[in-house]
Amino acid sequence: MSAPYCSPRQRNRRAAGGGVQPVDGAGSRWARYRAVGNLAGMRALLVVNPAATTTSARTRDVLIHALASEMKLEAVTTGYRGHARDLARRAAESEDVELVVALGGDGTVNEVVNGLLHRGPDPDRLPHLAVVPGGSTNVFARALGLPNDAVEATGALLDALREKRDRTVGLGLAAGTPGTEDESVPARWFTFCAGFGFDAGVIGRVEQQRERGKRSTHALYIRQAVRQFLGEPRRGRGAITLERPGHDPVHDLSLSIVCNTSPWTYLGNRPVYASPGASFDTALDVLALSRLTTASVARAATQLLTSSPERGPHGKHAVSLHDLTDFALHSKVPLPFQMDGDHLGLRSSVTFTGVRRALRVIV
Repeated sequence: MSAPYCSPRQRNRRAAGGGVQPVDGAGSRWARYRAVGNLAGMRALLVVNPAATTTSARTRDVLIHALASEMKLEAVTTGYRGHARDLARRAAESEDVELVVALGGDGTVNEVVNGLLHRGPDPDRLPHLAVVPGGSTNVFARALGLPNDAVEATGALLDALREKRDRTVGLGLAAGTPGTEDESVPARWFTFCAGFGFDAGVIGRVEQQRERGKRSTHALYIRQAVRQFLGEPRRGRGAITLERPGHDPVHDLSLSIVCNTSPWTYLGNRPVYASPGASFDTALDVLALSRLTTASVARAATQLLTSSPERGPHGKHAVSLHDLTDFALHSKVPLPFQMDGDHLGLRSSVTFTGVRRALRVIV
């Protein structure tokens, strides 16, 4: 993904603007839909991931028929990694697509978002995003308050479109840090979380197991988390440093989770709050741990499992930061990195930008 802005700070200044919902410009796509006043005049692209873990081909056909009966719908099934991004990019560059619907899990949503925002955020100009959850966890959709069932979510989506309900959400942007060996890594958007270190290593292990034919279950994540911990060579003193403008660096972190919303994830129907204050209406929150000993990990895991919207992990080894616009994570050694549950390999330095009011979403 190419991002044409000069710096993260400049990117954020162009997109920032508080929580006030702007009035659609006369030439915006959504204004044209509001002028028509019904769904029949709306042009929509439905991006379908055929590998979505919780929807069958028959269910997907039913959902496509339900949406196509209400609007001018083009449904495209993805055929390769990055296809959803390419489709969304073409929709953003077109003049007549008002809505892009992602039918799949969080990975599909991430690709669609990166396609829509390949030239940067512009909520008044870009097509709106809608999500029909089809993955195993569906954090982004559930954090928006959507049903976790694809059929129910489709009904809720159609109701929201008829009632013209939407909201503007903030997103996170991660890129290679200038002046480091990762400076050539292109910028990429994320919708709900990113991780540098331990949790990204767990996701990498899970992806390896899925490639071997294992189903993505919560039990699989727990087993791989235990194995990642037992194989972690830096349990005591961490290798990560967090830097942000106007503040002293925070050194020797062992784990870092960047949240764009809350909850961080779900275990079945149980929400897990790493950063309870994180919100689509603010910038980014960070939870970091300075030690990965057996005692500290057991304490943090217990606090995560018993977390609530009012209280997340805490204590002398926990670092919690709220509403950060610009910051960077550096490591003395390359560490695993993930965004929205997608393992992206090893990184030594990542710069983050919290961009408020990046995209409009149907809710």
